[in-house]
Amino acid sequence: MESAATIESPAVPASASGGRGLRAALLDSRHRWRDLATMGADLAFETDAWGRFVFLYPDTLLGWNAATLLGQPAGLLLADPAEGGGSPFRPTTAVRHRRAWLKSADGALRCLSFAAAPLLDDAGRIVGARGIAQDMTEQDGFDAGVATALRRSEVIDQILWRMRQEVLAPRMMQAALDALMTALGAEGCILVDLLGDGAHATMLHQLGAPPPQVLHAALTLLEACDGEPAFASAPDGRSVLVCPSQTRFGEQAGLALWRLPGGRAWDADDERLVAAATGIIRVILEHESIQREMARQARTDPLTGLLNRRAFMEEIGRRIDRLERDGRPGTLLFVDLDQFKALNDAAGHDLGDEALVLVAALLRATVRPADLVARLGGDEFALWLDGADELAAAERAEQLRIATPGALAETAEGTGLVLGMSIGIATLWPGRGEALEDIITRADQAMYHVKRNGRGQWHVSWPERRA
Repeated sequence: MESAATIESPAVPASASGGRGLRAALLDSRHRWRDLATMGADLAFETDAWGRFVFLYPDTLLGWNAATLLGQPAGLLLADPAEGGGSPFRPTTAVRHRRAWLKSADGALRCLSFAAAPLLDDAGRIVGARGIAQDMTEQDGFDAGVATALRRSEVIDQILWRMRQEVLAPRMMQAALDALMTALGAEGCILVDLLGDGAHATMLHQLGAPPPQVLHAALTLLEACDGEPAFASAPDGRSVLVCPSQTRFGEQAGLALWRLPGGRAWDADDERLVAAATGIIRVILEHESIQREMARQARTDPLTGLLNRRAFMEEIGRRIDRLERDGRPGTLLFVDLDQFKALNDAAGHDLGDEALVLVAALLRATVRPADLVARLGGDEFALWLDGADELAAAERAEQLRIATPGALAETAEGTGLVLGMSIGIATLWPGRGEALEDIITRADQAMYHVKRNGRGQWHVSWPERRA
């Protein structure tokens, strides 16, 4: 029989009043337990209250010298110290058939089935643990492929368990990547957008900052891997593993993980595991895309693609605070399409919708990309110009006044109508204490002033002077 390594100190200390007889009985009980455990187990162990080994069988354990492990945290042997279910070396209740992956001295992983129980003192406090384990990696017909599949299943289960704790897709992705990174012993993990120009990688998600050489190696691998996982060494000695992913919506991303220099190199089993995990990542990417589209639809007008009233007002509210801090103005323009009801009556709603789409395009083309453009409803539109005063806004309004009839001439052809714009302008100046509601009222009144006085013009509303 193989011998066992042990630290001769009982896991349950004898009380001061117990005397030598109790201590001898405890030691005798331990020796009998060891004899029985070592007859039918590939591994037998005891840990103390801190989870450190005080007994191990056999002397050579998974390629390790058991004597060197005594006094060390048992968690060092676990392939994934953070895996769900807790460490089999530190059970809080009795467990049976608890599988866990342990690291061999050569870096290979072994699947063991544990039976273990906590050791309690007289007060019911846990002061250690005791257990045995059978190596299941190849036993009962488990060849290397089946063992790899078993590990892959457990990793996927752990990723799914972590995902279920989250609701929002970005947090699901972070949880999934964290679980995968931990299971594979990676230093870091990134998900990169592959639809860019390639000059600058866009990080969709990131756990750990990739060194430049690792990022370059990952992007090079992703460009050349032809849809399959691949691994290579970066110039700094880190080992990089990548796997591409493409969603049903056309989005393309690349997953990359890396290990520290001197760590275990990636192998075919790691490739298969990452490929399986990438299927989950693809689902989360699609979920993210759906959530983004739902958020976009909740903020935009379905006909023109412009912001809707609610999103427009929320965004202005955020911008006003920044402009106030910077001491800069902002200007609101209310725009109403002249003769729109007459166009609908004469030519039908399809041409009316066509006119609205053309107006939306004209408004976008007239302002800067950072400015806001919205359809408030019907034929009413609004613009918000950051940092612009009444004069700058009037220049934009004049451009629109001149361009609108020509831009809509073909749509109104045959109706005898000339479509134009009535525009009201109001500027919010910092430090004057004017509320957003006051600016909206002034712009609206200025627009109706134009309507009452012939249409097709613009008008500026000036704030009332305060005493």
